[in-house]
Amino acid sequence: MNLKELSKNLGLSPTTVSRALNGYPEVSEATRERVRNAAQQHNYHPNTRAKALATGRAMAIGHVIPLSNQHEMVNPVFGDFISGAGEVYAQRGYDMVLSIVDDGQEERAYRDLKAKGTIDGVIIHGPHRNDPRPALLTDLGLPFVVHGRTAADPDSYWWIDMNNAQAFYRATRFLLDLGHRRIALFNGLEHMDFALRRRNGYERAMTEAGLTTDTALMRSEEMSESYGYLHARDLLKTDTPPTAFLVSSIIMALGVRRALDELGLRMGQDVSILTHDDGLSYFPNGGDVPIFTSTQSSVRQAGRMVADMLIERILTPTAPPKSHLLEAALIVGSSTGPAPKDLST
Repeated sequence: MNLKELSKNLGLSPTTVSRALNGYPEVSEATRERVRNAAQQHNYHPNTRAKALATGRAMAIGHVIPLSNQHEMVNPVFGDFISGAGEVYAQRGYDMVLSIVDDGQEERAYRDLKAKGTIDGVIIHGPHRNDPRPALLTDLGLPFVVHGRTAADPDSYWWIDMNNAQAFYRATRFLLDLGHRRIALFNGLEHMDFALRRRNGYERAMTEAGLTTDTALMRSEEMSESYGYLHARDLLKTDTPPTAFLVSSIIMALGVRRALDELGLRMGQDVSILTHDDGLSYFPNGGDVPIFTSTQSSVRQAGRMVADMLIERILTPTAPPKSHLLEAALIVGSSTGPAPKDLST
């Protein structure tokens, strides 16, 4: 079935059907949904090359990843994010261009992509606290959306982020309400914006409770299972061990749990664990009853939202910047309980 036949079947003009499939904002959501359903039912797929010629767009979205990146790009979270974004690309007729570049060559990669016209926009991953990429891409005139935020003028660009500070403030308060006072923070790399915001949330809750944050209980590294295991094991062997761990990744939380098991400690009774859970589709947090108490936010859904926002940005180049701050849910599992009375002070 071609565009003309699909349009006739729907009783709409070819222009309306084309705009609906391409996500133009002037087409109502009801019409877009009707057209998408009909296209799926009749196995209609727009000719990408013809669409690119007609619109002057490349019909592709870029992702630039440094070759030896040692932060979130090595985390399976990235795969789930890309899966979510890829769903939207497929629905909207866009291809994905993944560029793996040598460290220090990101700026050149962005300039080359812009000069070649091979993409219509890019998604910025893993922003640092003072990340230069938003300013660079603005100067290049290359549409972008940031998955996260930077400290520098977040009102000047498009972004979607989780409210990391509030999530970890709420998580810390939850543990404090259970009587915990020695709460270890196992964070990601703190030159990353998300990790610094999480630390700020943790410190704010401790300060409000009249407690001094103990830097001996705080760790900041790449988020791996071995990181959680090694540091938890060491802290639990001290004379004044933590009674609870607040952890930035469910992968690290598994390492903390391994340390507890090795030392004969019961999770949720002797020691509590509260972790952030990105809701990974292939790595669920238990079944009907969650294993870990967690702050939860689906990274796959974030991928869908960022991709939709970037396509809107491409289609409406004069629109003012938009942002979306996602709130994490607090899910209570079996990994937390009241602080042991003999260890809570």
